[in-house]
Amino acid sequence: MTIREFKMPDVGEGLTEAEILKWYVQPGDTVTDGQVVCEVETAKAAVELPIPFDGVVHALIFEEGVTVDVGQVIISVQTGGAGGAEEPAAAGVQASAEVTEAAAVAAAPAAPAEEPAARQPVLVGYGVSQSSTKRRPRKAVAGAPVAAAPAAPVAPAPVVPAPAVPAPAVQNGTAYANGNGVATAERPLAKPPVRKLAKDLGIDLASVVPTGDGGVVTREDVHAAAAAALAPQTPVQVPAPAAAPAPVQAAAEPVPAVAAAPGARETRIPVKGVRKVTAQAMVGSAFTAPHVTEFITLDVTRTMKLVQELKDDPDLAGLRINPLLLIAKAVLVAIRRNPDVNASWDEAAQEIVLKHYVNLGIAAATPRGLIVPNIKDAHAKTLAELSTSLSDLVGTAREGKTSPADMQNGTITITNVGVFGVDTGTPILNPGESAILAVGAIKLQPWVHKGKVKPRQVTTLALSFDHRLIDGELGSKFLADIAAVLEHPRRLVTWS
Repeated sequence: MTIREFKMPDVGEGLTEAEILKWYVQPGDTVTDGQVVCEVETAKAAVELPIPFDGVVHALIFEEGVTVDVGQVIISVQTGGAGGAEEPAAAGVQASAEVTEAAAVAAAPAAPAEEPAARQPVLVGYGVSQSSTKRRPRKAVAGAPVAAAPAAPVAPAPVVPAPAVPAPAVQNGTAYANGNGVATAERPLAKPPVRKLAKDLGIDLASVVPTGDGGVVTREDVHAAAAAALAPQTPVQVPAPAAAPAPVQAAAEPVPAVAAAPGARETRIPVKGVRKVTAQAMVGSAFTAPHVTEFITLDVTRTMKLVQELKDDPDLAGLRINPLLLIAKAVLVAIRRNPDVNASWDEAAQEIVLKHYVNLGIAAATPRGLIVPNIKDAHAKTLAELSTSLSDLVGTAREGKTSPADMQNGTITITNVGVFGVDTGTPILNPGESAILAVGAIKLQPWVHKGKVKPRQVTTLALSFDHRLIDGELGSKFLADIAAVLEHPRRLVTWS
């Protein structure tokens, strides 16, 4: 008999932590390979985790409600079979994703000879070998201080590079240099999400002063460098997660109600999960993309009549027909007429990337916060297909089952603040996108129609766009075309 440990896997792309929402097993329970043992919430969705082996639960390492880093042991299981003596040793080498560089190098020789061939269990099956999860040690640089490697004497001699530094290493055609301009053969140490964050913010990792263990560049280091570039403004934390664009909408869902203690004057609520990433994304977007917002108030009486006619159409029976469907179609028609609005800004390459597809984001309020899944290739869908995609997207989002892939690579977003009775707002761009359209409440209002004041269905649209990509003329034409289609929905046909 032996004790095997199951670690928090990376259930998304590049996620670094997850909160344990619920345990489905307790110590002493029997588990089988593939059985779901707990539900966790990442920055993007709730996910159920299956155990990759059979046995009896020995211990639950963390309680419900605790946020755990990817790579940390969350449950131990007593199992049988040969080779058990090797398992604890493997766990000792990789007890935490936050192990320092020197400690990882020092611990490596203690592993059994068979260890390099072992596989670390991930969310589905068995993935990368254990050795691939260790960070490489920081190589020495001529003239650099050596205090950053306290465990160096313990490491095997072959691991320590020669003091003399050869010509700068070139990776993908790039030679790296440290903050003092001294060439170094080592690429700056950072996790993939941190590298993507630095790229999005236009920060050279080689110029960032690392504060993480073993000389690793952290998110906070990149944020500090970005804030310094905005001087004389006060430094702010502006993370912008890359695996998946985070939800941004003018009317954020209220903070969950928490019972206040009798007589308490304040209540503190931990910011984590989807809400944490939403806040980070909004700050990151606001401080990286120059926002411009334009407004237009219009008569949508004809569109509302068309909605009712489509509901009564037997060819569309069973489909969800609502104003949002026709608004989405109007946006797609307007993009076809103004294709330059469908673009993104590549800071690293200093290029504008025109998109010849539309992944239409729809901001959705969920019990865990706001998310923005998108309809892939919405431009190629018929009205019926768009209706089905909208229904599936919203339903999946409200169930908390939206996958990270569904929230990636969006191009333009619609946020319907009108469902809250709001006339309009100034929405913040979803990071990496060019524009976001806020749709206000549709209300019966007095309106001049054919020379007379009559009650008409009226709404206000607000379009925020990245002024690096879209100038005032293009943004105005795009918004005016959306309004024109909604005022006269026959243009859905004549302009298509």
